[in-house]
This record gives sequence, structure tokens and C-alpha cells, in this order.
Amino acid sequence: MNNSKGSIEAEISKSLTQWEKTFLGRGSIAVKTDILRDMIIVSLQGILTEAEYSLCDDNTKLLSVKEYRNSLVESGIDQIKEIVFTHTGIEVLSFYTDISTKTGERVMVFKLKEDLQSKLS
Repeated sequence: MNNSKGSIEAEISKSLTQWEKTFLGRGSIAVKTDILRDMIIVSLQGILTEAEYSLCDDNTKLLSVKEYRNSLVESGIDQIKEIVFTHTGIEVLSFYTDISTKTGERVMVFKLKEDLQSKLS
């Protein structure tokens, strides 16, 4: 494991993109990972398909798209946590995610057992 903050962030982004392609069938357009204290914050751009965007014009369907997409990610949570552990060596305590049906961006937040940023400083 390369211990620089930037290299860990880049490796997590790369691994999550590969996970999306393998597990979900398609990857995001861009991924940015940031280590902040005991959290890893990941922003994924270009998550929704054109068909999903068209459904998001209706509030009921919008909620269905969000729920479906979040369920897909949650079904692979063990693999996602393993990706973070592999690159950081620190256990994930909790995971939060949501998707914007306006921008097609997903945000993932991993709360770690230890402060990773201070270990890297």
C-alpha cells in the first residue's frame, strides 16, 4: 500500500469505478475521493442513465429511481467496504450514500474506525 493521501484517494476511485462496472454493469463518468479525518468521501458523476433521468420528472418515479439505485449499491456493501479496507487498512464503521436525480451525482461517505488523515500527515 502506497501511503500518500493522494495515491490512496486515486486507488479508491479507480477500484470503485471497476466495482461499478463489474457489479452494476456500468461505471460513472468521473470519480473523486477525499480523505477527511476519519471519513472517506467519494463523489461519482454520471450515475443515471437517460431513461432514469426521464423518470425523474415525476416525484413518485424519482423516489423509485433513488431507492432502486441505493438498493443496488447497498447489495454490494461488503465488497465496497473491502475496497476501502484494502487501500486504507482501516475498518469501515458505517456507510452513507445518496444520489441526486438532478445532477446524476452519487455521494458515498465511509466513516472509518480510525482517523486516516492524521496517520498520513
